[in-house]
Amino acid sequence: MRAVVLLSGGLDSYTAAAIAKADGFDLYALTVRYGQRHVREIESARKVANALGVSQHLEVGVDLRAIGGSSLTSDRDVPRDRDLAAADIPSTYVPARNTIFLSLALGWAEVVGAADIVIGVNALDYSGYPDCRPEFIAAFEEVARLATRAGVEGTRFHVHTPLIALSKADIIRRGAALGLDYGLTHSCYDPQLDGRPCGRCDSCVLRARGFSEAGVADPLLLR
Repeated sequence: MRAVVLLSGGLDSYTAAAIAKADGFDLYALTVRYGQRHVREIESARKVANALGVSQHLEVGVDLRAIGGSSLTSDRDVPRDRDLAAADIPSTYVPARNTIFLSLALGWAEVVGAADIVIGVNALDYSGYPDCRPEFIAAFEEVARLATRAGVEGTRFHVHTPLIALSKADIIRRGAALGLDYGLTHSCYDPQLDGRPCGRCDSCVLRARGFSEAGVADPLLLR
């Protein structure tokens, strides 16, 4: 069984991919260079892909800086020390990012003959992004059925979201059980010049809280 997995180099996508591998899928990893403000996560994606032993790792460039609208694709300040319980969607939201990423994964899935796509979205410990919700995933599966030759000819595409109902702590526990090296990953939205995480953006705070609640030491902080 082949599966195209969206691999960002972050903790979540690494775990989702590892779960798919444990379930018997032959992984085709897709990493998108979308004009993000740092390349550290691309480097991490390469390390993670190598650790997973994927059959192929494809990097695709889609520069979303021209569209703008996000502090991840511009010089706008990344929010720090934000109240994670706030109802507003933060500036780190990248307009339609997961729709774009899944569309690229869907196109490649047709080419390699895969009916399965894996994405590490999470609807619990996240920053309120609308494209991380189960209803979005269900809607995209319907798009895949209607908008592709394979779908019209009877292929039923399935977007796997193994982390969608897990807390960050549960994700880390699952990864630890699979023997994953989270020292390969990168989570920070706005790392320091030497690559160290800022420790204050949403992603850093969620990661720290997850490791603390899981009772596991974050290997990035031990180096």
